[in-house]
Formats: sequence, structure tokens, C-alpha cells
Amino acid sequence: MNRKIYLSVFLVALIIGLMVALQFRTTNSIEQGVPFGRSQELSVELNQLNTEKKQLESEIEDLIQKIQQTTKGQAEAKEVLTEELKKTRLGAGLTAVSGPGIEITLDNPSAGQNKGPGETIFAIRDEDLLRLVNELNGAGAEAISINGQRILATTEIRWAAPFINVNLTRIAPPYHILAIGAPKNLTSALEISGGLGEYLQSLGAQVRIQSYENLTVPGYTAPIEFRYAKPTKGD
Repeated sequence: MNRKIYLSVFLVALIIGLMVALQFRTTNSIEQGVPFGRSQELSVELNQLNTEKKQLESEIEDLIQKIQQTTKGQAEAKEVLTEELKKTRLGAGLTAVSGPGIEITLDNPSAGQNKGPGETIFAIRDEDLLRLVNELNGAGAEAISINGQRILATTEIRWAAPFINVNLTRIAPPYHILAIGAPKNLTSALEISGGLGEYLQSLGAQVRIQSYENLTVPGYTAPIEFRYAKPTKGD
């Protein structure tokens, strides 16, 4: 009986001893899994990675700022170009404009206004409209149209009996001329003694001038094509 008890106690003690030894070896193995020198190397590498991360974050922030500045510069450049394009189209007469000005109505004499036997009735011709446009330009007109046709630098006013061609478009009397500018100056240029208005009226033409605080001159809508003129290349 005692031998069995001793044997049991021995076995239990042996098992406990083996377990303690195994636990000790496992703990010691874990503690020695990462050598001290290797731990220092890993710590140095971690610090280097953190430093590189901060540098990359700084570069990213700098690039974002540059992109924002570039985008802002492009938007500002686009806005400037858009404004320049508007000014160019305005100066070229390609857009409708509004402002103070005058309306001139010219019409041929009526059938009962013959000057005498054998004389034909006076008819407004292309040179009369050309003179009128020149008088208005000289008086400071900033935009002119004749029967809805905007007058440009390339506009032709040409007699094509029984019509007058303006911008290759046939127009017929009565002629409605719109001019934007100082109404007083424009009117005075036409009504001056011995001026164009008096001359046309002396020939029997019907001339009426009306001032407006605001009127609209249409823009030129047909395509403009240059077949021979080319822009000069700079140095």
C-alpha cells in the first residue's frame, strides 16, 4: 500500500517537474527569440521608416499645393482669354451691342416729287449710304447697321439695280440705319448746314432722324473667311 502511494507521489512529482522544466525552457526560448542587437536594428529601421513617411507626406502636401496653384492659374488664364475674346469679337462687330444712339430712316421720293418734265425721280444709291456711314463714323459712331446688316471693315455697299447689296444681302428702301454713339454728335453731323442730310432732302429723299437713349445694333452673323490674308509670324 505504501509503495503504491510512494509510486503515485513520485509520478506526480515527476510530471510536475517535467511541466516546470518545459515551461522554463519555453519562456527562456521566447525571451531569447529576438536578440538584443536585432532589436536595436529593428528600432533603427522603424525610425528610418517614420522619417521617410514624414518626408513623403511633406512632398505630397507640396505637390497638392502646386496642383492647386496650377489649376488656379489655368482658371485665371482662361478667364483672361475669355475676356480678350469678348473684346475682340466686340471690336470686330461679331456681337450685338446696345447703347444710346440714333435711327435714320431714308426713303426714296414719292412718285409725285418729279422735278420737271423728262427728269427721273431721285433714288437713293449705294454711294449715298456709303457717305452716310462715313459721316457717322466721323462723328464717333461705335456700331452701325443698315436694315439689320452690321457694318464691318469688310462690308461692301454696292449697287445691284434695283437693289443695294450690303454684306451680299439685298436690301431695299426704306433704309433703316442704326448707329450707337453720342446722339447729339451723330445728329449734328447729319443736320449741319450743307451736310449730307440737307443734300439728300434737296434731292427729294425722305430723311428722318430719331434719337434713343438705348437701342441695339445686331452683330454680324455670317462666317468670315480669309483666303489670302495670313497672320504674320513673329520672331
